[in-house]
Amino acid sequence: MRGWIACVFAVSCLCGQDGLERAEDLYNRTDYKASLASLRGVNTHTGDAYYLMGRDYFMLGEYKKASEFLEKAVASQPSNSVYVHWLGRAYGRRAETSAPFFAPGYASKARQDFERAVALDPNNEEAMNDLFDYYLEAPGFLGGGYEKAQQIAQRIAQLNQAEGHFAQAQLADKRKQYDTAEEQLRRAMELAPRQVGRVLDLARYLAKRGHYEESEAVFEKAEQLDPNSPRVYFARARTYIEERRNLAEAQDLLIKYLHSALTPDDPPRAQAEKLLKQARGAS
Repeated sequence: MRGWIACVFAVSCLCGQDGLERAEDLYNRTDYKASLASLRGVNTHTGDAYYLMGRDYFMLGEYKKASEFLEKAVASQPSNSVYVHWLGRAYGRRAETSAPFFAPGYASKARQDFERAVALDPNNEEAMNDLFDYYLEAPGFLGGGYEKAQQIAQRIAQLNQAEGHFAQAQLADKRKQYDTAEEQLRRAMELAPRQVGRVLDLARYLAKRGHYEESEAVFEKAEQLDPNSPRVYFARARTYIEERRNLAEAQDLLIKYLHSALTPDDPPRAQAEKLLKQARGAS
């Protein structure tokens, strides 16, 4: 009898794991609704399941539900830096989208979670980057500040030199030290010449400063590094729309983007659709 029960339990665990893997695969293909649906019938009372459901809801823009499931994930594994970091992200989005009365509280929770995630794992680069962004953008009364951002930028550089220069560029730009910011972005690209993201950072900043000819050359370099890259399509289109030029080309790029196979690391389709509508209205 006991052997039969153990066998059934083992099979149910395997089925649950298979269901979780299917849901994770759907998440990675940005089919977040299908990912949630595939979890029906699976044992969702685990940290991994709560974590995936929280990310699904986050990507769908349902930040309250995201934070609720990520809270459960953290409760199941309080020392998991990744879970805590994502909970901070959810509260950060709630701060951005909630009424002014609630926003400061959510922002403070986001900061606390980012700080805790970094404390739990000092090598969690994504958490470090989000904490840097928080300190850079948030006012002092919410725990932000350039000095705090500077300290985190130095820690980022210890983990990833190119990312450290990118952080220094953001700080310099905030301080209106535009030449220094550009220099830092060039240094970041020099240190990671095969990383298309570093190339796009410089291309976008050059356009922002009105250096359109060099910006176009750097965009071309990014395209050569990663042909038919959705990331390149989006960055170039967004730059054109922000600068109110090449709007027809921006529309073509966004249409290509929307027909591309995206990942959760790419900007969401809703954001691309919003930019496309904006470009069409400005044409």
